[in-house]
Amino acid sequence: MTGSCCKTAGYVSKCSVSVFLHVQDKIWLTSRVVDLFSEHGSSVTRDNVFQPHHQLHRPLAPSEATLSALIAAGAHFGHAKSLLNPNFMPYAYGVRAGITIIDLDSTLPLLRRAASLTRAVVARDGTVVFVGTRPDLRAVVRKAAERIGPQAFHVGERWLPGTLTNKLQLFGPDVAKAQRVTPDLVIFLNPLANIHAIRECAIQHIPTIGIVDSNVDPRVVMYPIPANDESPRTAELIAGVLSIAGREGRVLRDKEERSKELRLSRYLRTQERGPARHLGDGE
Repeated sequence: MTGSCCKTAGYVSKCSVSVFLHVQDKIWLTSRVVDLFSEHGSSVTRDNVFQPHHQLHRPLAPSEATLSALIAAGAHFGHAKSLLNPNFMPYAYGVRAGITIIDLDSTLPLLRRAASLTRAVVARDGTVVFVGTRPDLRAVVRKAAERIGPQAFHVGERWLPGTLTNKLQLFGPDVAKAQRVTPDLVIFLNPLANIHAIRECAIQHIPTIGIVDSNVDPRVVMYPIPANDESPRTAELIAGVLSIAGREGRVLRDKEERSKELRLSRYLRTQERGPARHLGDGE
């Protein structure tokens, strides 16, 4: 009985070794084939081609935003023709199968204008708030705020009424006076569901950016971006572009602060050397 068990164990070990060697041979052969034909084949990899998750984790810079990227995100799809807002007509390209098609030739420059505004606000030490109150937009606004840094915040749940117009009672007088409760820019990914928040921003004279679909009046926000507001990929693309612009503004602000510190240190060194020179001349 013991001898048969030993034979069985030895047979199993030999089989496992042969399987291991066979796998190693296949791996080596595959690597050789890849090395041999790599210079003749395609250079497309998972990292250098578009992936659906890239818009959330690796967004485009404002200078890299293109019409093809907007089309791939589905930004050109509007609502039904019967729901078209009359004030949206300048941004409508036409109608296809009863669906309003948004003119992306108007969307792209307006997106870059909004990116320039976001960059300028952050560069001047302003605060930005991303608002997206749908469940599929919570990760988008959180990522966008984290990408900019401490100058950005996000609202992924319900906007509390009176956040801006009743801030003394909501935050308390000490917090409202000691901290910057009023933002300098608010970005809405679904503005139609946050009309009360847009109204508060208008009362407080806060500039607003919003993704405006074909059933929305573009005048509800100060800087509209005509696009599909029901597509998560479109929201990821636009929020990503604006967050990258905000991060560029933060870099510009850091450079400006460092240059100010350098000029101040040079000025102080000059002031320290000045009295010594005058003292030497008097002696």
